[in-house]
Amino acid sequence: MLRWILGGRDAQGTVESAALFIGEEQPKNCFTEMQVLKGHFDIVRFLVQIDDLRFASAGDDGLVLIWNVETGDCLLELRCHTQQITAMTSYSFIRGRNAHAALITASSDRTLSLWDPDSGNRVQNISDLQSSVKCLLVLVRLDVWLSGGNELCVWNRDFELQCKTVHHSDAGISAMVELPKNFIAAAMDKEIVIFKLSLSGSDIVVMAMRHLADHQDTIHSLISINDGLFASGSHIGELIIWDSVDWTIQAYEHILWEEPAGDSQSEVKLKQIERSIQHMSSDGEYIVAAVGSGLYVFNVLMKSVVAYRKMAHDSNVLHTMLQEDGRLMSCSEDGSVRLWELQDLPLPAEPASSGFFGMFGTFGRSGKQTGPPAKKMPEIPGLRSLELIGDLIGHSGAVQMFLSFKEKGLVTCSTDHLLIIWKDGELQSQLRSLAVFQKLEENQKL
Repeated sequence: MLRWILGGRDAQGTVESAALFIGEEQPKNCFTEMQVLKGHFDIVRFLVQIDDLRFASAGDDGLVLIWNVETGDCLLELRCHTQQITAMTSYSFIRGRNAHAALITASSDRTLSLWDPDSGNRVQNISDLQSSVKCLLVLVRLDVWLSGGNELCVWNRDFELQCKTVHHSDAGISAMVELPKNFIAAAMDKEIVIFKLSLSGSDIVVMAMRHLADHQDTIHSLISINDGLFASGSHIGELIIWDSVDWTIQAYEHILWEEPAGDSQSEVKLKQIERSIQHMSSDGEYIVAAVGSGLYVFNVLMKSVVAYRKMAHDSNVLHTMLQEDGRLMSCSEDGSVRLWELQDLPLPAEPASSGFFGMFGTFGRSGKQTGPPAKKMPEIPGLRSLELIGDLIGHSGAVQMFLSFKEKGLVTCSTDHLLIIWKDGELQSQLRSLAVFQKLEENQKL
């Protein structure tokens, strides 16, 4: 969509990628209008929703910009950090009888900042951290938030340090998810460490309870699926589903497929067989995993594969999202944002390894998968196709992530320093017509 406005983009893939060209006619793609937002001077990596109308963007220039999604206006510019921002999250809390919103940012300059997004004031700042913070996690029920890096720190709403635990790993903590009963799962290189937050009066103590060392390579993605399950994905395509209460493996899969024949391979061919799990998202029932340049969708309840595409993009997929209507979105290093729809499969599915289709076949597994995968598998009942229904081309660099405001639009950020708000063209036309009629009525009354 919008190729006729912005010009074409040369395909970087091979035959399979070329077959995904959808053309200008995209009847199921509502995003036919776009608004380009300028304000950053370097790569924009983070988008965080503040409320129904506002969001914040941040990246390598150290700036935090607050925007209105309906108008595209930049409301505030928050300056404090001297180096790139490494993590950002919103923090909502109740003070008195009123709800308040705050922004927490972390930077490579080893500082943490608490911002008031209404005034733009920096409420708190901490600059004596021993290492850069890589991830942030808000625990609403306990009214505290956590920062993870070479040390795990627990803070209250007033930015007061409650407790911390120090680790001696060069990799540090890269991601965290909340588990039941005041437990936290944290990804550290190849391990997942389970921490417990113990409350004694007004004091909080954090301690490591267990190390889950079932991954063979660096963990890139860690997500919560529902109250009973969480998932982790590694650099070599290992996907593990864990029980959130007893931390046992509920499913283990090493996503593999055949490499192209021949000794000499082009750079494009090498990209096609990349199987690193860069990102995962879940709605509690399904998981969508970004594996190299491909997408894989799993039904958690049925413990089966729903759909997959080995080459959903021309380059690595960086971010994914499941929508309420059964559709999903993905963005990639190739600069595109793509919309997908699950459809009934009219023809037999393409062959895939037994490892992939054994995704949820082994429960309570404690060891690693061994033995080579079979070359082909029979047809799998319930398997559907993942069909491209929209292709948003606007960025000239890798699209880092996106943020959905539903009917108000979709926000994307990129290495090209830009943000784009994609909007429903038909809805925007109706709103403009309504505004004109209201203006005419006001003039007639005058």
